[in-house]
Amino acid sequence: MSSWNSQSMEVLYQTLGWIAFFSWSFSFYPQVLLNYRRKSVVGLNFDFLVLNVTKHSSYLIYNAGLFFSSTIQRQYREKYGSDEIIPVAANDVCFSVHAVLLTVVTLFQVIIYERGTQRVSRICIFITSFVWITAAVCLIVAWPSDSWLWLVSVFNTIQLIITAIKYTPQAFMNYQRKSTVGWSIGNILLDLTGGVLNFGQMTVQSVDQGSYVNFYGNIGKTLLSLEVVFFDLLFILQHYVLYPVKVGEKNPVIQEEIISPLIKTSESTSTSEV
Repeated sequence: MSSWNSQSMEVLYQTLGWIAFFSWSFSFYPQVLLNYRRKSVVGLNFDFLVLNVTKHSSYLIYNAGLFFSSTIQRQYREKYGSDEIIPVAANDVCFSVHAVLLTVVTLFQVIIYERGTQRVSRICIFITSFVWITAAVCLIVAWPSDSWLWLVSVFNTIQLIITAIKYTPQAFMNYQRKSTVGWSIGNILLDLTGGVLNFGQMTVQSVDQGSYVNFYGNIGKTLLSLEVVFFDLLFILQHYVLYPVKVGEKNPVIQEEIISPLIKTSESTSTSEV
């Protein structure tokens, strides 16, 4: 059985992992709270949400399978070496469960709050349908031969691909609107922190083991961290540099979503006084 060479490195590994868990987990709440305060999801891209459910569900299947299944763990060590530590930690599983739940909550907000003319695109529906049909076919193929490591690796690949795709609609929507109103920057800052710490956690394990297997044996987690950092930096650039919100700026999106409701409220108050 594999073990840590340094107890201090193991403690650091666990610490970074759980800080990353809290950063990534809390990153969902600013958007949920923003939607609640505005009673609106205008500005939040629905394709991003649908793809996010697929992404986190796939990642949950991978993390839970590799963390809980002794069969999958045995197949992993047969492939990468009996002395290798399983590259999925408890914080990875907890994050995935929490992510699926909070994404579902955000989807529920889409149903009950003002959403304007926004809707899920046909391209998103096609991608999502194709992904789950492919996953079902892979399950049928893996079942007779007990190729469970291969199957969860398929789900890991799915979440990696969807991560690369899911941010694009929101980034493009921000570009079209020349605004990030309705898209929480708090979500992005916490997400970036989680991505950096997640990569740091993997680095600690590799240093302790003197092996890079942790990176390519769980290539999905490695590339996930890099993708998250890239897109979060892009959103930070959009929010603070390209499309900053300025007081008194004549932005049609701000006019519609922030100023107009205040004017309507003022008019209603004046009418009631008369």
